[in-house]
Amino acid sequence: MSHLNSIGIGVLYPELLGTYGDGGNAVILAQRLRWRGIAAELVDVRPGEPIPDSLDIYLLGGGEDGPQALAASDLHQSGALHRAVGSGASVLAVCAGLQILGDTFVGLNKAVLPGLGLVDARTTTGVGPRRVGEMVATPSAGLALAGVALPAISGYENHQGDTQLGVGVQPFSHVTVGVGNAPHSGVDGFSVDRMIGTYCHGPVLARNPALADLILSWAVGRDLDAIDDTAADVLRANRFAHAARGAPTAGPRSWAAVVMRSVRGQGRRLR
Repeated sequence: MSHLNSIGIGVLYPELLGTYGDGGNAVILAQRLRWRGIAAELVDVRPGEPIPDSLDIYLLGGGEDGPQALAASDLHQSGALHRAVGSGASVLAVCAGLQILGDTFVGLNKAVLPGLGLVDARTTTGVGPRRVGEMVATPSAGLALAGVALPAISGYENHQGDTQLGVGVQPFSHVTVGVGNAPHSGVDGFSVDRMIGTYCHGPVLARNPALADLILSWAVGRDLDAIDDTAADVLRANRFAHAARGAPTAGPRSWAAVVMRSVRGQGRRLR
């Protein structure tokens, strides 16, 4: 692991797992490091290329069934991600990437395929309409930055799969608006050691800079100086207000007001 001299960020198979723009998460991580005077090395790993097992952060994005299956097969054969995780690397896996990290997922023609087995989770084909729309969720207890719990998560989900977590596996967040892992599950993704899985696109780190900083703090090995996130706060407020129109348990004005108070309380200045 490179740590303070330069943080290595790997984007795994962007051609296969890049359908929904999740590669933007790498751009966010690198820029937030550079704003703090920390060098960042972005490594795009293409299909057929060897995967470095010495990077600090690995990113997996969303993709369609066929490319997802190819990515899972290559990752399994390589073993590099397993070695990296075993050495303490951080992982952010979105949608198809989330499913790949589990034990099984569903490929073309509803075939049940083996995942990487890094997380006790199984994905099946969901019944009913595709899960599409804005998601808002509260991060699970214990996910904190500089001793402060992560703020509400904003994202956009677009998936048909339903993911069931194994006993004792902590979800990444608890869903307020949207579906998440499965209808009526009430949760999204997982948080296991330094691996986070979520169904939130967006890209999720553009919408949630505190989550980006949590992942970076794991890689750097310490809390990071605060930076000015005014632009991100504007984006978050916009998306929260949009999601509030479909909030199931509160009127748009009252629900949005709660979120807006939370956003205003998160303002941070450049130091």
